[in-house]
Amino acid sequence: MTPPDQAFTPVGSKQERIFLEGPHSRWREFVFLIDVIKEFISGFRKLHFVGPCVTVFGSARFPETHPYYKLARQMGQEIVKLGFAVITGGGPGIMEAANRGAKDENGRSIGCNIVLPLEQKPNKYLDRWVNINYFFIRKVLLTKYSYAFIVMPGGYGTLDEFFEAITMIQTGKIFKFPIVLMGKDYHAELEQHIERMIAEKTISPEDAMLYLFTDSVDNAIAHIRKHAVEKYGLKQKAPIKPWGILGEKRLRHIFR
Repeated sequence: MTPPDQAFTPVGSKQERIFLEGPHSRWREFVFLIDVIKEFISGFRKLHFVGPCVTVFGSARFPETHPYYKLARQMGQEIVKLGFAVITGGGPGIMEAANRGAKDENGRSIGCNIVLPLEQKPNKYLDRWVNINYFFIRKVLLTKYSYAFIVMPGGYGTLDEFFEAITMIQTGKIFKFPIVLMGKDYHAELEQHIERMIAEKTISPEDAMLYLFTDSVDNAIAHIRKHAVEKYGLKQKAPIKPWGILGEKRLRHIFR
């Protein structure tokens, strides 16, 4: 049996371990800050021309034959038909499926890949991606360019992304973009827990209206069309011209 202190030995990058060690010298903290800024700038530059996106969250562990993989692929297909790019964490499983669906319909497929020792590497259905060392930077990028969030079945990371997105909307830190929680059977206990939070008054009844809970791709797409496309008046517009001197390249997109 593996001792607890060995079972949870950190395996991330050197930068991550330094970040979690607490205070360091002023110089070392400054160097860390510069590293964070460099990652933000890299992400902003690479994703500047992707156009409005819909973010799809979900597990990296579902294989191609799994029903949830097939559902995510269908969702990716329908998202690009609305004129959005599909943006995911860039890895395998649900992320790959959504990116693959975007490519099925000749749409734009984007990834924000987190650098991990296991499971995570960019999938082959990406038009453009950025590699990120820090989860908090990745989550900013997955939020910054999105007009809607699709939450498929997943693990700790997926639930973290779901609750962060809904908290940002609940507290008014971002606009009231649509969130769709898909997988009624998979998320049944999560729905019950949200109802428990309402009963205990830790959230308000109207907070349960911040997301749509469904298994239907058609219902999800109709929800996004109503609360993202129509609500925010998205329409075709000429894209911003890239600056070649900065190495910028344009990606074809519809909405701006």
